[in-house]
Amino acid sequence: MSKKGDGTLAWLRDRNRQRVVGVLRERGRLSQAEIARVTGLSRTTVHSLVAELKGWAMVQEVDAVQPDARGGRPAIQLVLRDASQAVLGIDFGHSHVQVAIADMARNVRAERRCDLDVNHHAIEALDTSARLAAETLAESGFERSSLVGAGIGVPGPVDREHGTAGSATILPGWVGLRIASEMQRRLGIPVEIENDANLGALAELTWGAGRDCSNFAYVKAATGIGAGLVIDGRLLRGASGTAGEIGHTTLDEEGALCYCGNRGCLETVASGPSIIRLVANGSDGADGSALTLEHVIELVVDGDVRARRAVSDAGREIGVAVAGLCNLINPERVIVGGMLSRAGEVLLQPLRESLRRHAVQAAAEKVEVVQAVFVERAELLGSLALALRGARAQQMMRQPM
Repeated sequence: MSKKGDGTLAWLRDRNRQRVVGVLRERGRLSQAEIARVTGLSRTTVHSLVAELKGWAMVQEVDAVQPDARGGRPAIQLVLRDASQAVLGIDFGHSHVQVAIADMARNVRAERRCDLDVNHHAIEALDTSARLAAETLAESGFERSSLVGAGIGVPGPVDREHGTAGSATILPGWVGLRIASEMQRRLGIPVEIENDANLGALAELTWGAGRDCSNFAYVKAATGIGAGLVIDGRLLRGASGTAGEIGHTTLDEEGALCYCGNRGCLETVASGPSIIRLVANGSDGADGSALTLEHVIELVVDGDVRARRAVSDAGREIGVAVAGLCNLINPERVIVGGMLSRAGEVLLQPLRESLRRHAVQAAAEKVEVVQAVFVERAELLGSLALALRGARAQQMMRQPM
């Protein structure tokens, strides 16, 4: 094999081949045109390399998951034929644990879910995820030795350097716990940790509404509000991992007190709990104790006036924060996910109107606001994407110099 940097055509072709394999491992299913766009290689080069990989039985053609954006015939897509290795994804929600196993071609082979008070029972949640991982592994048909890495998602800011949760107010039972280390000890494989909004962004980048987009903001609107930012195809995390915390954008300095300690944050007027309070107050005999965000969305779909107004107002407030985000990073797309996205245009249209009103004209004209493809499984799929990216990085580090 030619050594890295020896300047030969053989080395360059080998390096380009690795790039093609790498993006397939990161993104899963891609057409040749998409591979060319992501890698920067010419379509002719990609066609030649793909033909070579097909001849070696390393890739195979599959039907496109979604139709062509222009309404034409969907392009044939390619996936890796690497059936010998797998990755694990773990999603810790506020009230559940989800686990899944996928092969290196992004096919989910098995998954499990368990309802649990994750916020206050960290050790139990970690032990439960390890048990679910073992059950999922057995169902998938993979051996434990086939697992090359795991991705973990938590519902709040993450200190990736120490592998800990970054907010005691969101996850009170997880304070000081080195989540990545604890899971690595239980699983015996490399572990990466990320917050839920960033994982939602990775899921949309890999399979969903961000597949054809290198610069976008994924907004998760649910119990809390956060954003995952993708710049030039990579997550923007910031110095301490809090990039995208738009839920704590101050809208009113004299507004309601937020759990973060500030007043008038976006979450005090547009998060799930605030919407539930608005819908419940004044309803016949309703005190809000039994009302859930899922129920509010059902009311929206059924045409309930109070629920539709509450969600519409929330969209307008979220649009103010998103406008500021667009002024800063100038994304080509804003992808709205989370449970609130189930309200569809009742949420999205007021958000668009508010964004156009508050963002600078150049940013507002460029950006489109769309509904996310994934809601309930966004973080789980994102954790798998995170694990696959980690596996690719390890592989690249092992390449001969």
